[in-house]
Amino acid sequence: MRADCARCFGLCCVALTFSVSADFAADKDAGEPCHHLRTDFRCGIHHDLRPQGFRGCTVYDCFGAGQKVSQVTFGGQDWRRWPENAERMFAVLPIMRQLHELLWYLNDALTRPAAATLHGEVRTALEETRRLTLTGADDLLGLDVAAHRGTVNGLLLRTSELVRARVKGRKKNRRGADLFGAKLSGADLRGADLRGAYLIAADLRGADLRLADLIGADCRDTDLRGADLSGSIFLTQAQVNAAKGDSATALPPSLDRPGHW
Repeated sequence: MRADCARCFGLCCVALTFSVSADFAADKDAGEPCHHLRTDFRCGIHHDLRPQGFRGCTVYDCFGAGQKVSQVTFGGQDWRRWPENAERMFAVLPIMRQLHELLWYLNDALTRPAAATLHGEVRTALEETRRLTLTGADDLLGLDVAAHRGTVNGLLLRTSELVRARVKGRKKNRRGADLFGAKLSGADLRGADLRGAYLIAADLRGADLRLADLIGADCRDTDLRGADLSGSIFLTQAQVNAAKGDSATALPPSLDRPGHW
């Protein structure tokens, strides 16, 4: 579930749309290669993305979907030498990314002893999702991925409830809450429901987020310096990449500390 850019054909640098903003220094239409993409599918400014205005590239994470589409779905045939594949390849990427994101969450659920009673159902959902990732391009393009996400999400919700129940007392329910710029430094958010919460530029320095459900939370510029996310539920690398942290920020072992922290 980790991106391996060396085995990908620079799909995120071509398939996605960029708009001039604080995250991107240039406009780019979907299907148009970024002008920094080299002929070997590597980024020409990889080590200087942030200084040159491409912070969004350092935040994005495909959960390993890029190499799956490149090497499995299209059998190693890149969009430059086989341009007839380009349109379908670029259309498949966001679908595959959603499936791989679900694989990430399902694998997380299997690490939670408190949800052991659901692990059989989780494994079944995991295998079905994995099977879908191995189908052909046409099958993927015809997949009702929203319906599949809905089914899996119900299982993830039940998992979250069991895991968060380990925290004694009343848990904060801030699901989908607008916490833009909120002052939550040092807050006790153990077991909190922060699903889909807008944590943009929120001050969470030193906050305790163990066993908090962060699935879908918007963590752009969230200040996580000194915060404890070591047991947070369904936290992703993209969320961590989008936030601000430091050496004192505690992360789950499955996630990497971003180089720009």
